[in-house]
Amino acid sequence: MTQWSAREHHRFEAAGKPFVYLVPSAAIFELDEAADAVLRTLSEHPRTRDELVDSHPSGGGEVDAALAELARVQAIGEIDRPAAPTPKVIPLAPFPLTTMVLNVTNQCNLSCEYCYEYGEDKIVDTENGKQPKFMSEQTARESVDFMLKESGDNKVAHVTFFGGETLLNFPVLQKTIAYARQRGEELGKQVDFSLTTNGTLLKPDIIEFLAENHVGVTISIDGPKEVQDKFRVFHNGTGSYDVVAPKIKELLQRHRSRPIGARVTLTSGKMDVKRIYQHLTEEIGFWEVGFAPVTTAPNRGHAISDSGYDEMLGQFRDLAYEFLEASVQNRHHGFSNVKETLEELHKGVSKAFPCGAGLGLLGVATDGDVALCHRFAGSDSHQLGTVRDGIDRDAQRLFLESHHIANKTDCSRCWARPLCSGGCYHEAHTRYGETIHPNLHYCDWIRGWTDVCLKIYGELAVRNPAFLSQFDDESMKEPVS
Repeated sequence: MTQWSAREHHRFEAAGKPFVYLVPSAAIFELDEAADAVLRTLSEHPRTRDELVDSHPSGGGEVDAALAELARVQAIGEIDRPAAPTPKVIPLAPFPLTTMVLNVTNQCNLSCEYCYEYGEDKIVDTENGKQPKFMSEQTARESVDFMLKESGDNKVAHVTFFGGETLLNFPVLQKTIAYARQRGEELGKQVDFSLTTNGTLLKPDIIEFLAENHVGVTISIDGPKEVQDKFRVFHNGTGSYDVVAPKIKELLQRHRSRPIGARVTLTSGKMDVKRIYQHLTEEIGFWEVGFAPVTTAPNRGHAISDSGYDEMLGQFRDLAYEFLEASVQNRHHGFSNVKETLEELHKGVSKAFPCGAGLGLLGVATDGDVALCHRFAGSDSHQLGTVRDGIDRDAQRLFLESHHIANKTDCSRCWARPLCSGGCYHEAHTRYGETIHPNLHYCDWIRGWTDVCLKIYGELAVRNPAFLSQFDDESMKEPVS
């Protein structure tokens, strides 16, 4: 007699209905009463069809239908036919470059204690190291040529300007945009531009340039004055809020061609996510706000503790349900963390790698060395070529083979791995000393947050399914990285 067993999944409820998230396919299904009962029973231990019928009040017809449907979507399987292991697939080279992060400077006019680039956790010496402090116009042009060549058949290439403080090298940024746009037109490609800045150097002429050239802008800012000035200070220790707040408001007033977002770093101590969000959206005027826990070694004073992650999850959950209620009513809500996760859930993203670093996204140091991403720019240990010589395909292949989710045994039975895939390489390097190590310190946080977003997704699927259709049109464009 055939015995059936449940395969890897995560059950959750939303809008009073049961749902299942399948692993590793990342498919989401609403369950009817019979299917839910069968799946829950088989999750306890394997059963035969007759045993299921005996325990189900509605009889054999509904059980047979539930078994057939659950087997079709591979939520269950015959116990003597275990699910085939997920193949370890390495993307074929040359994989097209989607986004190039150009570190136009490794210098900064702020001295944020928690900064991964200049603080105690830095991996590159930006003061006395080999890289120039500012990228030259020639290296920037070579970087553009490199990007356009490595973008393959992609019709759109993305350049993100980064630092240090990006606007310290504004003249090169200006010339690079003009050159990239010209070369893109010659090759029949569109080039999209964005940058990250701390906002201290925004001036009317810079704001005008960014607006006229449709440059996407993300501002690194941590919240109201007392929050911002705790860590985001100038070299003399003076807080930066009073300098950046009026400049940001001027930017938001003038630059309306693209939404402008804030990027908040959360640290230890008392955090108030909702208050930070409200201040940045309602009082400053940002369209969206994204939050990230600080990347740092666990012994630093600003590192978030285990209880701190629990507190952060609770506050994220509260803000996510505000997002839900606004979305049900088709009102905008700018909590970008939940929207980004909803998009990945809707597209059925199941990652072999945690992000596009070393694959569709590469970082370029001020001397033209190519790295996994901007956080490793200038690190010899994480170099994947140069803009002059191209990508080192052997180094890239070795990196991808060694960092595949299949090699992370700690992740192999985690139901949240389709979205996490072990987490950020730089976070792992900072915490554990190696990029290949899964970020075990925030596993519970990731599972908790994914569960919250699945419930938000299920609520929207029932209460306002049209909201989710906004993610359909983009599903065939660029890969999520």
